[in-house]
Amino acid sequence: MSEPMAPAEPAASRPESTRTGPGRLLVAVYALFALSACARAGVQIATKFNHAPVAYVLSAFAGVVYILATATLTVGSRTARRIAVLSCSIELAGVLAVGTWSLVDPASFPDATVWSGYGSGYGFVPLVLPVFGLLWLRHWSKRPSTQATTLTSAEDASEPAGSGVAHGESGASGQRAEDVIADGRT
Repeated sequence: MSEPMAPAEPAASRPESTRTGPGRLLVAVYALFALSACARAGVQIATKFNHAPVAYVLSAFAGVVYILATATLTVGSRTARRIAVLSCSIELAGVLAVGTWSLVDPASFPDATVWSGYGSGYGFVPLVLPVFGLLWLRHWSKRPSTQATTLTSAEDASEPAGSGVAHGESGASGQRAEDVIADGRT
């Protein structure tokens, strides 16, 4: 009979969030841009949508991308970091595409978007922000992962770490410790 498994206990004490250190500033800037882009787009769409619908919808899209980046950078889990890489990549592609489009065909943008002129209206922060975001996420992907110890039963909790595996116990009935290690479970 197999006992229920206890949750994994982290062996290292390093923070698991991308919002530590310089990441705090990155999250704060993303949050500020999420708020400003969404507020600006909301007011423009509500009051004068017919004047420049493409610009206003693109600003709203930029705001949604900033919200997604803020949330995923704040959570910092492995899945959140993957989504953050995707959102920062979309943001960078959007800044480059809309920035180029706004310079090549200014008539399409009677009002500027967050990403017009590569973010020139915002001090080019929209252009450099995704670059810093991707660099920070790359830094996190190169950090050593936290090793975890999984307890297999209530008795194992009172034994020194690893002693159950040393005795041939694996937590799964009829399975040897060597098989568990070969399967990638510890």
